Amino acid sequence: HTQPYEADFWVNNNIQLLQAKVDSILTHNHTIQLQDGTTLNYTHLVLATGSKSNKYGWPGQELTGVQGLYHIQDVHTMQTYTQGIQHAVVVGGGLIGIETVEMLLSRNIKVTFLVREASFWNLVLPPNESILINNLIHHHGVDLQLGTELKEIIGDANGRVQAVVTSKGDTIACGFVALTVGVSPNIAYVLNGTIATDRGILVNEYLTTNIPNVYAIGDCAQHTTPPPGRRPIEQVWYTGKLQGEAVARTITGTPTVYQPGHWFNSAKFFDLEYQTYGTVNAQLNAHEAWHWWQNAKATKGLRLVWHKDTNQFIGLNSFGIRIRHQVCNDWLNAQATIQQVVHELHKANFDPEFFQQYEKEFTQHFNKHSGVVA
Repeated sequence: HTQPYEADFWVNNNIQLLQAKVDSILTHNHTIQLQDGTTLNYTHLVLATGSKSNKYGWPGQELTGVQGLYHIQDVHTMQTYTQGIQHAVVVGGGLIGIETVEMLLSRNIKVTFLVREASFWNLVLPPNESILINNLIHHHGVDLQLGTELKEIIGDANGRVQAVVTSKGDTIACGFVALTVGVSPNIAYVLNGTIATDRGILVNEYLTTNIPNVYAIGDCAQHTTPPPGRRPIEQVWYTGKLQGEAVARTITGTPTVYQPGHWFNSAKFFDLEYQTYGTVNAQLNAHEAWHWWQNAKATKGLRLVWHKDTNQFIGLNSFGIRIRHQVCNDWLNAQATIQQVVHELHKANFDPEFFQQYEKEFTQHFNKHSGVVA
């Protein structure tokens, strides 16, 4: 159900789909060696091998029933290893972690969630938002253990996980352990070759590697000079899509610089939708001001960030309120003032016909507490 195209897409578009594993890339003669001994020739080569789940050398991390969650094979093994179990442990407080928690809860499996930070995702989210998610996780019956790390995974006589030991010395019995402590570029197949790497495969603004006609896109790509306001490695779905479009234009005769525009992202924490546009840091920078509002039920929240000297709008976080991407992008492109943004919040409401309006309540709160009158 996760495949993006129908089965006949490849044939209809004259694409040869080959399911195989690469052994080595020989750039000096433009060939790829597959593990089954087959050799392929190429004129242009696009490397889009994604990420791999991180492991940090924990004792027992190779036991049966211990895994990450990144690709479709992980979903298959997760279905197998969770059959008939009563309790699972999820390690790592990021988006993959909370999605894994939700998947386990959907099968009536009790979950202990180990998060090493003092508050969920507090390296990304400001304090109010992080606390909001903490409360939501507790509300769904999850045993959320903050400030707690994995120390060891214990197996039974058959090599299957049966418990974990935490950094606080607690032993937690479980039948499944999900290691969701982030991902890293999947580049083992190009190491010790001619293609330059660091954490990922190094690319320029055209997504070209140090080898002519060899490109890298998506999670495995690392920009030597990132676009303004962006990170060297950005492992989100839409950047891979935009990079693929740029490379496609380049190899078909129109050299195209990768230009992702302003940062944005979206996710769901259980049933709470989250969107972010522009720059919203976990901690306020010296030149910034911000304002946070949430409704009485803590089902909606909005944070606006602006330059405290110029009042220029910098970014926003939205929880439980669907925001129009184009409106936010226009504000950022126009370097709109925070006053303009507050006045035009109704334009950003994705579907005011079916969603309760929040703009009046937010504006009143903003005018009373932000120090700026909109």
